[in-house]
Amino acid sequence: MEYEIHGTTMQTLDVKLTGGEAVYTESGGMAWMSGDIEMSTGARGGLLKGLGRKLAGESLFMTTYTCRGSSGLITFTPEAPGKILPFTLEAGQSLICQRDAFMCAEDSVRLEMHFRKKLGTGLFGGEGFVLQKVTGPGMVFLEVAGEVREYELRPGQVMKVDPGHIALYEPTVKYDISRVKGVTNILFGGEGLFLATLTGPGKIWLQSLPLSNLAGKLARYLPAKG
Repeated sequence: MEYEIHGTTMQTLDVKLTGGEAVYTESGGMAWMSGDIEMSTGARGGLLKGLGRKLAGESLFMTTYTCRGSSGLITFTPEAPGKILPFTLEAGQSLICQRDAFMCAEDSVRLEMHFRKKLGTGLFGGEGFVLQKVTGPGMVFLEVAGEVREYELRPGQVMKVDPGHIALYEPTVKYDISRVKGVTNILFGGEGLFLATLTGPGKIWLQSLPLSNLAGKLARYLPAKG
């Protein structure tokens, strides 16, 4: 399988398949395609796994695109301005992602929900209790709003982050929350009561534009009901 990413703020992903190769995405995730491509839609992995994906921000049903000829082209587009991130995962290698980050992947990649076990991180971590987890082997493509910064944390190194800016991280990274110190900081600092703490070792990817921030800005210009 080959791929090309085009564009800057509204990128597109071209996936080139040869005979027998397949990729899958959420329902409605394909923008256009050419060649002898066969579509197959179903609750990938069964109804329970489909419900888990639904909780993690994806559709209950997934669509698989299989090349039945010598070659085919499928183009995917993100839902918001931002970046498309390609990852080649080894067997058993995983990434923990924000809700709705999954774009498409090779048929061998497993997509499932990731449940935060700690009450505090689920309540105040910015994304709720349920995230996404992708596991190799294979290629997976993720979509993240805004620009993306990648950091590799050393063992014990801590990065404090506004929770909405966490796009994804490796499972070796410890995710927790910490309370902002000082009454003045809490009331007037604009960061709320809690920050996320990411502790290494492992890689983290942070985004410049959480969709919640964009939605809040746009809401000011929407006419009020009534």
